Amino acid sequence: MSLDLSDVRVAVLGLGVSGQASARALRRGGAVVTLVDDDAAPHPDACRLGAPVIGGRDLDLDEIDLVVASPGWPPWRAPLSAAVGRVDVWSEVELAWRTRARPDAAWLCLTGTNGKTTTVEMTGAIARAAGRRAIAAGNVGRPLVEAVSDPTIDVFACELSSFQLHFTHSLAPTASLLLNIAPDHLDWHESFDEYIRDKARVADGAERAVVVGPDAGLGRIVDRWAHPDPAARRVRVTPGPPARGELGVADCVIVDRAWADDTGREVAAIADIAHLAPPANARQAGADMPRPLVLDALGAIALARAGGVDGPAIGAGLRGFALGEHRMSIVGRDGGIVYINDSKATNPHATEADFDGFAPRSVVWIAGGQTKGTSMDALVRAIGGTLRGAVVIGKDRTPFTGPLRRHAPGVPVVEVPDGDTDRVMGSAVREARHLAQGSGVVLLAPAAASWDQFASYAERGKAFVAAVMDIEEPRGREAHHGG
Repeated sequence: MSLDLSDVRVAVLGLGVSGQASARALRRGGAVVTLVDDDAAPHPDACRLGAPVIGGRDLDLDEIDLVVASPGWPPWRAPLSAAVGRVDVWSEVELAWRTRARPDAAWLCLTGTNGKTTTVEMTGAIARAAGRRAIAAGNVGRPLVEAVSDPTIDVFACELSSFQLHFTHSLAPTASLLLNIAPDHLDWHESFDEYIRDKARVADGAERAVVVGPDAGLGRIVDRWAHPDPAARRVRVTPGPPARGELGVADCVIVDRAWADDTGREVAAIADIAHLAPPANARQAGADMPRPLVLDALGAIALARAGGVDGPAIGAGLRGFALGEHRMSIVGRDGGIVYINDSKATNPHATEADFDGFAPRSVVWIAGGQTKGTSMDALVRAIGGTLRGAVVIGKDRTPFTGPLRRHAPGVPVVEVPDGDTDRVMGSAVREARHLAQGSGVVLLAPAAASWDQFASYAERGKAFVAAVMDIEEPRGREAHHGG
């Protein structure tokens, strides 16, 4: 889509991945770009991006036509707070939508507090199995503003955060999915209501379908806050047998009663995602497939169906899908102990989902980090019966140690003092191994962001993997020399 940016004066707030991608796209379109960062000192990316860098307090809004705000820049923070209502403010997603090279490509957009990345990547896998050229982008993979410049892409499976949706105004996706909602990012949003309102924006303008998770409140959120196309189909996903207008599960078969006739039609099977579940010896005896994983698959199928995918490609896409790094991935075994890395569990809702199906007193939990203003009390109440022990990391450990004392008083808790990242995670894994007593699961599911001690959740996950390998390698060397 052609958007004339010639000589438009644009301030890009934030020089992370999203901000730099936006700056490059704006420069290609002929805009006059000013980069705004916390630090007004010379920035190493300024020359490469071909634009000056100034501090936020030095931005003169009288000299600016448009502000593009990176997700990490909250709306209450200057100079963004002063720009709202004075000049146009766009997200990177808004910029991507207005500058997309192929307006006829399908946009399958989703948001939620938990499960977004798995679901969006499943959606892309199903579309590719159907022969579509699909990419997962947005809050995962490539920045969306870069991905949309490729005219060969048929399907954009877009993970959108509440930050990205806040300043997105004209997006009209082919279909949208609101997977779940729980308190998160309350340090960025002014209230939980504002967080909900921004999440609901994913359904604005949706053309073919608006899909919601099983919580009945999600439909009410869409009804109250969103404005989809009146012709858009309403679809609900449920882990149980589906009613009319739903996708669900009956006798281990995934049944579509939203697009198929009233009796429903089999579109896939639970067996198609069995390879994604933790191993049976790490789960409660007789436990079914973890519910969050089933809901992720149902959401992906619903979006893909709205995008025109049908037939054997749905099951084939699920069978060929693999979880990405740092998402409930088994990274090692030590005798009877299984080590699982879900460093991407950066909020309590995601962490609670990780515990689904584990046996009582079987999990040593490695937790802690930047809580973003959320309480851990409800989480600890929910998972307390599953815990064999807990290891708490982070610069401020009290948001975790307090709830553990109150709601899981019999669970042994070890605090790891603050320090460099390698030492912190190495100590945490050694303490967790000791608490596991030779069996069960050591689960890194921090329920918090990583920024207090690590550069990203990925760095935190890699440190965990390295620490697990350090435990395993000496055992391997001893066995080798003994042979």
